[in-house]
Amino acid sequence: MRAGTVGLQAARVAVAVLMHVWICAGALANETASATRASLSGDQHRTTFQLDLSLGVPAEIYTLANPYRVVIDLPDVEFRLPDGTGQNGSGLVRAFRYGLFAEKKARVVLDTTGPVRIERAAMTAAAQGKGIVFAFDMVTTDPASFGVGTGAAKAAEDPAAAPPAATQEPQKPKSHGKPVIMIDPGHGGIDGGAVSASSLLEKDVVLAVGKELGRQLTSTGRYDVHMTRSSDVFVSLDQRLGLSSKQGVDLFISLHADSLSAENGAQTVRGATIYTLSERASDEQARRMAEKENASDLVAGLNVADSEGDDEVKSILFDLMKRETANFSADFSNALVRKLKAATPLAREPQRAAAFKVLKQTHAPSVLVELGYLSNPEDEKLLNSPPWRKKIAGSITAAIDSYFSRRTAGSTGP
Repeated sequence: MRAGTVGLQAARVAVAVLMHVWICAGALANETASATRASLSGDQHRTTFQLDLSLGVPAEIYTLANPYRVVIDLPDVEFRLPDGTGQNGSGLVRAFRYGLFAEKKARVVLDTTGPVRIERAAMTAAAQGKGIVFAFDMVTTDPASFGVGTGAAKAAEDPAAAPPAATQEPQKPKSHGKPVIMIDPGHGGIDGGAVSASSLLEKDVVLAVGKELGRQLTSTGRYDVHMTRSSDVFVSLDQRLGLSSKQGVDLFISLHADSLSAENGAQTVRGATIYTLSERASDEQARRMAEKENASDLVAGLNVADSEGDDEVKSILFDLMKRETANFSADFSNALVRKLKAATPLAREPQRAAAFKVLKQTHAPSVLVELGYLSNPEDEKLLNSPPWRKKIAGSITAAIDSYFSRRTAGSTGP
């Protein structure tokens, strides 16, 4: 029997055992389970992952390739783990992350150093009967036996991996009413994004700014405001595009916060940057940034296929986007620079362009705003400051006002 088959059978057996333990442990308690500790032990041949839970829950474990990952799907688990948990790996695991993957669905994703198979998965009562210990072993295997992983078919069928509705005509017809604004706080849930030295997470920063921006825009009474997420939950890139298309938005604003490594100037590089869509990146930094942001679905444990067809189709799509929205996106980028520079430091080159997937929208001008660098101590203080967040949201609101005033006065939309 091939090792890959053994891995699949082991995962399925594990699921059955864990569901049985959940029924026994959780039947007397109608409450949400909490995860209080996660750890790794072992070596480069066999590594054990352990998660301490307040209650038994059903769990499903599977593996994915390109890159190699182990994914654990759980119900609505509340993670109460210490800051920094999972950032440093051990044995066969480089790092791991956790959080909500969808409504009432939690996920843990482990990045492994190579192909592994799952062995000895079980849930057992903790010492003195205080909670449940969920643990399983990972052992090395070869790439041929691993194949695409035991969860490849499941990942492809996941609702979060559905094709983007943004490639279709907007479902909501355009009207002559209020401009429709979509605010897109990046990352979320299991995908924490960049992290600062003090464990401040990008997903939390951009959600806070996004909510404040939404509040300020709504209070003007001039806009129909929507958000791709309003809580700490994962939303795939395709889902973000689909939400924008469904609402027939007039402007799409994606919010992020960057981070650099020490060798790339983590302590010195700072400031906000506004990105627009381009098939070719404006510089190497923009290319790396787009590559990192476009990998967020992989971070969350999805299999990502290139659904945009061959190079000729991609070229036609980009040409369409340029004709319909590029000039408007550039106009809004210019307005943002004018308003933001009075409220916060800007990067040395504050306007850049690259092939960000979330900006690939034929129906709406779109920008991606990197609010600052979590790797820079001064920017980190600003990003973690409620007064600064209110100020920056006010500047973005002013830029939106300026942009639509110009559109109303002298031009028509796409």
